[in-house]
Amino acid sequence: MAQVKVPTVGESITEVTIANWLKKDGDIVKMDEVIAELESDKATFELPAPKAGKLKIVKPAGETAAIGELICEIDESAAGSESKESTPAPAKEESKSAEPKSEAPKATGGVKEMKVPAVGESITEVTISTWLKKDGDTVALDEIIAEVESDKATFELPAEANGILKIVAKEGTVLPIGGLICKIEITEGGSSSTPAAKTEKTETAASGDKSYASGHPSPAAGKILDEKGISASQVSGTGVGGRITKEDATKAQQSSAKPEAPKTAATAPVITSGGGRNKRSEKMSSLRRTIAKRLVSVKNETAMLTTFNEVDMKPVMDLRSRYKDKFKEKYGVGLGFMSFFTKAVCMALKEFPAVNAQVNGDEVLYHDYCDVSIAVSTPRGLVVPVIRNAESLSFDQIEAEVVRLATKGRDGKLSIDEMQGGTFSITNGGVFGSMLSTPILNPPQSAILGMHNIVERAVVQKGEIVIRPIMYLALSYDHRIVDGRESVSFLVRVKELLEDPGRLILGI
Repeated sequence: MAQVKVPTVGESITEVTIANWLKKDGDIVKMDEVIAELESDKATFELPAPKAGKLKIVKPAGETAAIGELICEIDESAAGSESKESTPAPAKEESKSAEPKSEAPKATGGVKEMKVPAVGESITEVTISTWLKKDGDTVALDEIIAEVESDKATFELPAEANGILKIVAKEGTVLPIGGLICKIEITEGGSSSTPAAKTEKTETAASGDKSYASGHPSPAAGKILDEKGISASQVSGTGVGGRITKEDATKAQQSSAKPEAPKTAATAPVITSGGGRNKRSEKMSSLRRTIAKRLVSVKNETAMLTTFNEVDMKPVMDLRSRYKDKFKEKYGVGLGFMSFFTKAVCMALKEFPAVNAQVNGDEVLYHDYCDVSIAVSTPRGLVVPVIRNAESLSFDQIEAEVVRLATKGRDGKLSIDEMQGGTFSITNGGVFGSMLSTPILNPPQSAILGMHNIVERAVVQKGEIVIRPIMYLALSYDHRIVDGRESVSFLVRVKELLEDPGRLILGI
């Protein structure tokens, strides 16, 4: 009997949580086969079986175990039963081939294990969003079989072989990079039988029968329905097999029928008018869970501080009003405020390089370029695409890049490369009416600038009270590497450049 204990997974990690058992108690496991996922406060780890045999689980999923504590045992004497367990498969395969021999796939005995691919440098886990194929379906090489969702984007998962699909991770399962998703029992001639199977499914969908996709929303559609508070059962899907598409969700309207008000106890006041008192619980999306973890991590692991200033936006607004039509006519893009702020930030970052740096272990990593991240609100959540080498771009190039990235972000088409590697962030809460805020850092960056709404305020200039369009600016920064003098001076420099935009043109 081999005893399996919690391995040492990091110098500062003293305990882990049994996140998920990938095998059930009593299953026959192979040597080096991943049987469980262990989760620490920093990462998720796979637990391979050290021996082949029958699994006996000691610690159930969800419990915490210390390093070195026993979590399961493997009975090596039962390893021989593994071959017996697998014998029904060929028989099952044989029984399936009721079609002509030329069309039927033949099992080769090989099994292709499909694991979570590396989808980005900073992505450590994904969620199995939707299975487009059912367990036992015949799939063709490169056929899309599932949708996998990370905290940044949704990816399609193509089949890596012709064969019969065996699903390991169900919908909603969170897996680390390299985690086992499914297996494909490789068959010969599988591709020749696939069109027939597809035709059969197409006919079923066309005839109006329910399929695996019927009434099931896509990830984008599910997000829109959640925001509207509409149940998927209230929407008719027009996609393949009756699946609810993004367009279906966009057009969907809340049912006019109000739920019957719940009966209250005799001692409670009777509500004679008004709405119901229903409640609903929804599982957090992978993106929302990751955002939550990152925000808490930033608060706990950085010395974040915020400094404020105000900017008289009249010079920028006057310049913009004077030239916006000619600018649009010449460059084909509107002249907004973001180009002014981006140019001002880049000039200030050159003068105060610590604001454009980041902590790298025991070192400080400085950048001689400005990759400016811009926060974009999308139906799935907040994304932060990057404008590369913003310091070398002209006003029209910055405006065009902002429009391109914002559009791709709202359509859910941003690539991983377009959201990685920023050195400084700009967020504009003013578009939602925010007067003042303390933006949270976008790690591993050391600073973020918060823009807010423009409001006419009474200010004193040269001894006189005048009305000016004022915007409050907030700079949150990591006090570990950015001192108060640098942060305040940086924000003052941004203020000077915006209040005298001729400096931006002349570079002074």
